[in-house]
Amino acid sequence: MTKIDFTGRTVIVTGAGGGLGRAHALAFAARGACVVVNDLGGDIAGIGSSVSPADDTVATIRAAGGRAVANHDCVLDGERIAECALDEFGRIDVLVNNAGFLRDVSFARMSDEDWRAIIEVHLNGAYKVTRAVWPHLQAQRYGRIVKTASAAGLYGNFGQTNYAAAKLALVGFARALSLEGASRNITCNVIAPIAGSRLLATVSTPERMAALRPELVSPLVLRLCAEANTETGSVFEVAGGWMAKLRWERAAGVAFDPSTDLTPEAVDAAFDEICSFARADHPGTVREAAAPVIANIARLPKAQ
Repeated sequence: MTKIDFTGRTVIVTGAGGGLGRAHALAFAARGACVVVNDLGGDIAGIGSSVSPADDTVATIRAAGGRAVANHDCVLDGERIAECALDEFGRIDVLVNNAGFLRDVSFARMSDEDWRAIIEVHLNGAYKVTRAVWPHLQAQRYGRIVKTASAAGLYGNFGQTNYAAAKLALVGFARALSLEGASRNITCNVIAPIAGSRLLATVSTPERMAALRPELVSPLVLRLCAEANTETGSVFEVAGGWMAKLRWERAAGVAFDPSTDLTPEAVDAAFDEICSFARADHPGTVREAAAPVIANIARLPKAQ
């Protein structure tokens, strides 16, 4: 078994002042990485700022003999975060988009600001930092990116329409980005973790928090960011020492004759079969997803 090592690599971890981000930063540093510890230091609702969370993580890394620098910028200022990495360490190799907070409220009670704030940080913030580091990864023909989604995005969760929308959007973002980065040895994957952080503390017990410690998530992140990693465009659920890759499943479906008039009643009559997973497939690309559509319209008579 080859040891995974990050000596000579520079890693940016956003939201690294506590919880998952802090665990990732410490794990990377312990394996030789130079770490940019980004954290604005806001509260659980994304309000306010403090230098203490990022500074405390950096102090812990340095006390253990590692190399790290604190960055206190908002993720929407992605260029400044990238510049910090370049000014301090001269390169960027790995980005872990982790920063985020919650504004949980039922959709009926949600304000425009509750929606905007979550989309801005979780989705647009991930975009801004990724956009800032992308040219550097392309130029050196190497990069590893991990984005942090959530089971709320994959499956939905009451009171989290804003959070769920942002988190599932990150999956589409990462899958498309993995295709654009493939030719330059840039991988991009997604984790959907559950961890004992301040976000979970509001809805969980101390016993469960202890069992779901963030340190059990970081090993998967480091594996996905290893130099030898070839996995890309994938989604992984991870929590409490359990981890698994996720994939789409689609029913075989029903192919109606495209040359005839299709009615809602015909759809209704076939609806059970449309929804049946007795014969399922697992499309992984747009081409694979479109294959049954292409096959069905091929039944149309050719124009003379």
